[in-house]
Amino acid sequence: MINILFIGDINGKIGRKAVAKILPKLKKNKAIDLVIANADNIAHGNGLTEDTLKELMAAGVNFFTNGDHAFDKLKQLDCYDKFPLIRAANFSTDAPGKGYDVIAIGKYKILIINLIGRVFMKGDYNCPFKEIDKILQIFAKKTLSAIIIDIHAEATSEKISLKHYLNGRVSALLGTHTHVPTADAEITKKGTGYITDVGMVGAADSCLGVDKENIIKNFLTQMKYSHVIPEKGQAIFNAILLSINPKTGKTKSIKPIIKSINIK
Repeated sequence: MINILFIGDINGKIGRKAVAKILPKLKKNKAIDLVIANADNIAHGNGLTEDTLKELMAAGVNFFTNGDHAFDKLKQLDCYDKFPLIRAANFSTDAPGKGYDVIAIGKYKILIINLIGRVFMKGDYNCPFKEIDKILQIFAKKTLSAIIIDIHAEATSEKISLKHYLNGRVSALLGTHTHVPTADAEITKKGTGYITDVGMVGAADSCLGVDKENIIKNFLTQMKYSHVIPEKGQAIFNAILLSINPKTGKTKSIKPIIKSINIK
């Protein structure tokens, strides 16, 4: 079996510190072969930087997916050439980086794909359904041990529809973006692991990882207050642990990992 840990949206410094404290022991105890993390919010909630990617790799993350904040830091675009990092495949073809990659874990080859949803999202993205068909066609005659997809989307209906569309065609489809873990982790009858949203790693006493006071002011006044990411306090760690049969590419077990830790 291949044991893969997928970590939900890591939000800011408090999220990065939580990963650094929790991940090493978790990797050892669970005999994890590969760690994938969503990096959409690792640099103070908006995008990524070279330093934040290095920090998380030092903590034990092997590969990064992304989301709608992929290009928030325009001076950091060369990160897509320097790091094991992808962005949504259904972004414009003129965007930096790539939407999928194959990585080797020993003798096993794992295809990791990033998609972004269109419902309630601001960008004018290409169709994720058509885009994934193109990618899977490229690898139709190639031997892979697993296919893992991060679907970064707002609407539960879009994610669930994609689950049905890809049922049995991929090893796992894991939702990100909403920062709230859902209670629907499952393995379909055709062997695809699925969850609508993995959740986040970040400040627990917050609103989706953002200081709650300013968010409440936004709702009360309809005025835009700045988003402040807490750097200390209780943090939540949300991830999904997958066990995949490399011979069949089917998920044999899927388990949410939820931990809490105090960051000083």
